Amino acid sequence: MQRSKQTAGQALTHDIVIVGGGLVGASLGCALAPLIKRYGWRVAVIESSPLASQTIKSAWQPSFDARASAIAEGSAQRFQQLGVWDAMRVEATPIKRIHISERGRLGATRLSADELGVAALGHVIPNAWMGRVLHHHLASLPLEWHCPAKVEQLTPIAGGHQLQLSDGSQLTAALTVLADGGRSGLKEQLGIGSRREPYEQTALIAHVGVSQPHHGIAYERFTSHGPMALLPLPGQAMELVWTHPSGSERARMALSDREFLLQLQRAFGDRVGRFTRVGSRHAYPLSLVTAEEPVRPGLAVLGNAAHALHPVAGQGFNLALRGVMDLVEALEQGELASRRLGDMTTLQAFEKQRSRDRANVIRFSDGLVRLFGLSFPLLPHARAAGLIGLNMIGPLRRGLARRAMGLER
Repeated sequence: MQRSKQTAGQALTHDIVIVGGGLVGASLGCALAPLIKRYGWRVAVIESSPLASQTIKSAWQPSFDARASAIAEGSAQRFQQLGVWDAMRVEATPIKRIHISERGRLGATRLSADELGVAALGHVIPNAWMGRVLHHHLASLPLEWHCPAKVEQLTPIAGGHQLQLSDGSQLTAALTVLADGGRSGLKEQLGIGSRREPYEQTALIAHVGVSQPHHGIAYERFTSHGPMALLPLPGQAMELVWTHPSGSERARMALSDREFLLQLQRAFGDRVGRFTRVGSRHAYPLSLVTAEEPVRPGLAVLGNAAHALHPVAGQGFNLALRGVMDLVEALEQGELASRRLGDMTTLQAFEKQRSRDRANVIRFSDGLVRLFGLSFPLLPHARAAGLIGLNMIGPLRRGLARRAMGLER
């Protein structure tokens, strides 16, 4: 991984600048590797947080509290294309089955890897391990790396954008990709608004120990207060995502570990045995957020900067990774058509593909949240009947599984 040695005030011209070296930005850097080699593109990555100095071969000691992500089988296949899956799967916990139910109702839907003829429906991987693998792969690529550095000013210019960095560097890029999670304020600096629909819910996230093996089963459980999910982790541990009406989570955040586990047991039941341990608890307010202009001349917005979803269906990062691959494909098609990087014809073709996929995922995940959040008379009985019926009708169940696996858009 090349590190720029430019002096303050010296302007460099780049083909592509990726703002954000997290999971989405790093995945994009890896996906661009064949095009960098083929077309000689000059690409830079800007990341505000210092990177860990450890190599991928150094001792890996994951914390019990380390955040993890659910990676759909389709995303695993995409990581295989990038040449990083063999390393990434070392710390992956396969999801063999998904169990979807509603508290207090008999109905349930079960999705099985065996039924689909695949080894796993998805995988749960510590975010830190994914980052380590991606950054290790990036180190072998001819990329410039500005880290730690922030973009202090992003200015449209003829043919692209100019970026003024906190380390004194000044870059110009034909295409700038915002993959910074939307926290930098760069979208707002450019006047790009976002549509925000608050769910009036807050997700409480923690790792919990369980008294019996989870057998690779992921659980989605809908309650009157909001959905909850349990994802399998190595050993007898699971990642908990427990949504609450906003404000009500504060009381649970303040509980002792013992009382928290007792309340969790009452809410979830005994499908995983007893809850034996809870790690650090974190709370995140939930909203459906979409950028109003995901593309502009010389600009593309990816990942959480482009969309933030409810975590109930675990689709956020998987949607973002498909965006990464679609952007790279669009850029290659633009190059073959002799269009310059950042050309709107290329970017509009990319956004057309993304808008369809994004709308389908939002309809799927947002629809689940809103359907199970309604409490009209007889509707709970209809939902229960629907879950039972879905479990009995093979083609519908398999279609839902393929959607959850990221194999259909």
